[in-house]
Amino acid sequence: MIGARSQDEFVAARGADWKELDRLLSSGESLHKLDGATISRAAALYRSLCTDLMRCRAARVTPDLAAHLDGLAGRAHAALYGAQPFRIPGVLAFFARDFPRALRANGRLFAVACALFFLPFAVGLLGALASDDFSTRVMPAQALEEMAKGYSQGFAGGRDAGTDTGMAGFYVYNNVGIAFRCFATGILYGAGSLFFLVYNGLVTGTAVGYVMSVGHGGNIWTFMCGHAPFELTAIVIAGGAGLQMGYALVATEGLTRVTSLRRAAPAIARQILGAASMLLIAALLEGFWSPSSLPAPIKWTASGVFSLLVVLYLALVGRADAASPVAPAAPAALSEARS
Repeated sequence: MIGARSQDEFVAARGADWKELDRLLSSGESLHKLDGATISRAAALYRSLCTDLMRCRAARVTPDLAAHLDGLAGRAHAALYGAQPFRIPGVLAFFARDFPRALRANGRLFAVACALFFLPFAVGLLGALASDDFSTRVMPAQALEEMAKGYSQGFAGGRDAGTDTGMAGFYVYNNVGIAFRCFATGILYGAGSLFFLVYNGLVTGTAVGYVMSVGHGGNIWTFMCGHAPFELTAIVIAGGAGLQMGYALVATEGLTRVTSLRRAAPAIARQILGAASMLLIAALLEGFWSPSSLPAPIKWTASGVFSLLVVLYLALVGRADAASPVAPAAPAALSEARS
């Protein structure tokens, strides 16, 4: 007996929900790709199934019914909570649609991040060109002198392969660290992202301006031109994602802060993963291309091509698939179901 009902009566009363859940799991398409209402329904059916399963175990139902419900519960749990398998089409869809569209949806805060980085960059650059005292107020004199020395000879002779490989690893570490600080500190209601964008823009501009002021501007700009379109853009994207995270904590639209942040999380995550990919490209270029002995005109031509590709990619890619929302309801609903 299950409560006041026999096993047959219990199966008759609850069997329709079990069959509905089974149909959802057997549809042939991953649950996370379905619409939000369907995922919410599957989550509700799974919770009811868990209750049914506990009642059946307590009532000592027949082994075949218990095994059937156990198997159904396991499939539902895996579909709702299991990690999705790695698929090449999914990666291609991310770069061909999800990342650039998530960035465009955050366009206003991305523009704010650009201003917060590049305006201080210009201030640092012009200030360093105008006065050495300005430079030493922003950066230690020893660091400035080491930078000037590093760019004094240029890269006409290139670097050995071992040094290039080691420096590529350093650039990954350094650039990811900068971008991470610009993003992660956005949890402080956006204040941390604002600070690190301004700080890194000012420091970068000051360093470039100082090297220019001692006569090595051509060397540092030729070195930077190849990887800067990827590196600086990625840092600003990370900062914009941090501002979006802070904004979600402030403008909750009546939701709790956790729920508001959870709602924005898919779009934020897409931007961070995209920025990380750009930083990897930048590190490889900075490690192997930028210090190479290739003539400056080739490097500047490549820089122009890279810059154009970055702009076109972020501005245009994924627009043809306008019917799909940037932050699809399915992952959001799935997150709510999990909570």
